[in-house]
Amino acid sequence: MIEAASEIIRQTTSANGHDVDRHSVSVVKNTTPVSASRVAVLSDVHGNAVALEAVLREVAAEEPELLVFGGDLTWGPLPEATRELVAPLEHSALFVRGNAERSLAEAAARTQSGPADELTERERWMLARHSADTLEFLARFVEGAVIAISGLGDVRFCHGSPRSDEELITFATPEMRMRALLGDVPQKVLVSAHTHIQFDRRIAGVRSVNPGSIGMPYEGRSGAAYWALLGPDVELRRTEYDVDEAVRRYRASDDPRAEQMVEILVSPPTPDDVVADAEAREFAG
Repeated sequence: MIEAASEIIRQTTSANGHDVDRHSVSVVKNTTPVSASRVAVLSDVHGNAVALEAVLREVAAEEPELLVFGGDLTWGPLPEATRELVAPLEHSALFVRGNAERSLAEAAARTQSGPADELTERERWMLARHSADTLEFLARFVEGAVIAISGLGDVRFCHGSPRSDEELITFATPEMRMRALLGDVPQKVLVSAHTHIQFDRRIAGVRSVNPGSIGMPYEGRSGAAYWALLGPDVELRRTEYDVDEAVRRYRASDDPRAEQMVEILVSPPTPDDVVADAEAREFAG
């Protein structure tokens, strides 16, 4: 199962087995810290509009001062339905770029310079299912952000790690690698995503947090979405949702990988499976 899940994620960062130029697409960087007393963090939605809708209802009840989306928002079977859900938040939430947003931009750029058949089948499908307006919206996501949060201080947000949107941070990442990936990052709280597992740990002088995945969690159980509330402490949250409805809508889409996505929804990998795979590879798209 973890191999199938990894292959689906790998589809976001390569074409026909060739690595893409990760510096070919310009990105926006957040340079001014934002302040907030309470922040909701939602990451790795992967086009699961059914799960996102359920989580947004719970988030609204909590009334956070700010929402942060941690990347990989629409890359999945229901991209435009997902975009519609976040459209009212476009100018009030902060959107961090994931490897999926980068890959969409790179795929679009490749179509401008070469034939579309150089893309994978799913890349072609994703481009066709994202409107020009949605692609423009995704291109505005920031590479990273720093937010001053009550009780936690300055918090660094990224998708993979501060040095790569493909780096895999888990609750078992060794201290030596944590120190290397942090580099000269001064913040003492790091919120990452990408591995689709939820955790909160202290290591290498920092608090390393992953809110988990909304739409494609690897928690060994079906029918739940994972996210976090920050301020004044870290609160890891889980929201139940109608996975049968998500399966129905996935299968009603013409996503060429719909059945693989359904399999992950119904029988997801466990965190231990993910850790074994992630720590062996360290980086993955």
